[in-house]
Amino acid sequence: MTDELRKQGTRRIWLCADDYGMSPGVNRAIRELIKLRRINATSVMMVGPAIDRTEVDALKAAVSENPGCAIGLHATMTAPFQPMTMHFRPTDGSAFLPLGAMLRDSLLRRLDRDMMQTEFEAQFAAFAKSFGTPPAYADGHQHVQTFPQVRDAFLGATKRAAPHAWVRQCGSVHPWTDNLTNLKAALLDLLSAGFRRAARREGIAFNPGFAGAYDFSRRPEFCSLMADFLDGLPDGGLIMCHPGFVDDTLRDLDPLTDQREREYEYLIGAEFPQLLAASGVALIDATVDLSHRVH
Repeated sequence: MTDELRKQGTRRIWLCADDYGMSPGVNRAIRELIKLRRINATSVMMVGPAIDRTEVDALKAAVSENPGCAIGLHATMTAPFQPMTMHFRPTDGSAFLPLGAMLRDSLLRRLDRDMMQTEFEAQFAAFAKSFGTPPAYADGHQHVQTFPQVRDAFLGATKRAAPHAWVRQCGSVHPWTDNLTNLKAALLDLLSAGFRRAARREGIAFNPGFAGAYDFSRRPEFCSLMADFLDGLPDGGLIMCHPGFVDDTLRDLDPLTDQREREYEYLIGAEFPQLLAASGVALIDATVDLSHRVH
């Protein structure tokens, strides 16, 4: 953050587009937003079907036009995606377990930390091979990094494979009891409390606030949601988003389709930067300021 922004009391935040690598349409939308400096982070899914050399090079080119944008690892351990490591278990056929089954098994302590950590380390290694550097940060697809047992494997892999990376915690700045009408956000708050404790024990930095969870099936107006996300988000906080263009690959993999295009249209439009300015918010420039990181 510049001295002028500090004097103005401007909050710096991360606006992170998840799921780079899920489909060509998702990738293209994310790259366009990076080039226009509407987002300042994207999380890459190394087990996705759209993360070949061409897509990696295209992302690097987009970031070269916006060097303040950070590239992170979107660690994945839920269906329909498949593990990188040959002997990973449990699986559903050749894929990871579905989200509900993965959460259930984590809560019941049925998972193997060593097997999960090996899989996470393989995804970190694939990222480093593709991008020539470890990720600047790491998070988890469908917030799997916050689950019991999984969190320990995820943090262990981060510490070994990307010791200078920070990680995403998904706890709201508001009390979890304020989120009882949004059960997803309330559950994330509870899971993230344990995740933050574990990260502190490992000495791994994480974002101080989080927003972006909502019920996609209700197709809400993203402009109203963004105003809510910014409300109370602290300096260094993170908002996740899921912009994209719908294509056949996305339809085959994920139920979140048309809402991605609505998010993209809002983020690329004139109203979004106006909201940031009115809210006293600026996007963090990763090349000049990493002081948002906390333990």
